[in-house]
Amino acid sequence: PGTGRLLACGGVEGAAAAAHALSLPAEAYGNDPRVEVMWAMKAYNHAEVYFNLISSVDPKFLKLTKMDDQIYSSFRESFPELDIKLLQADDLKSEQAKERWRPFCSQFEGLVEDFNYGTLLRLDCEKDYTEENTIFVTRVQFFAVEIARNREGFNNAVFTSKSSKS
Repeated sequence: PGTGRLLACGGVEGAAAAAHALSLPAEAYGNDPRVEVMWAMKAYNHAEVYFNLISSVDPKFLKLTKMDDQIYSSFRESFPELDIKLLQADDLKSEQAKERWRPFCSQFEGLVEDFNYGTLLRLDCEKDYTEENTIFVTRVQFFAVEIARNREGFNNAVFTSKSSKS
């Protein structure tokens, strides 16, 4: 997806080194800028895999975690009015939004692997990952929004768009 600018940061050789480095404890790094690049590469690779998945498999059949049902019901209970088709940065990043998201995310600590790991999320679900259409969120926020988009039919546009081009 997008332009692939992040891949220029390390390519395939960098992936193995990044996987090893990211398994070390945070204290081993201090403020090493290379770690930030590695996290960005990992987040980009996750985004690329996910977009390819919803482009080739009907999203309504996807199961993203073992806890999809719980994540979805809790998400819609906590955020019934959230427009998941076209998110605004303030829906996720404003002080008011952070106060609402914090308890939602915390309930999945220890239940969803890497629940607070940084992940890329598309703002407009009908578009690809681009610099303008991407926001950095926690993994459980990504799961909540994307599970809802899959179940509510909002990711169908990506699937039908990519399938019709094949």
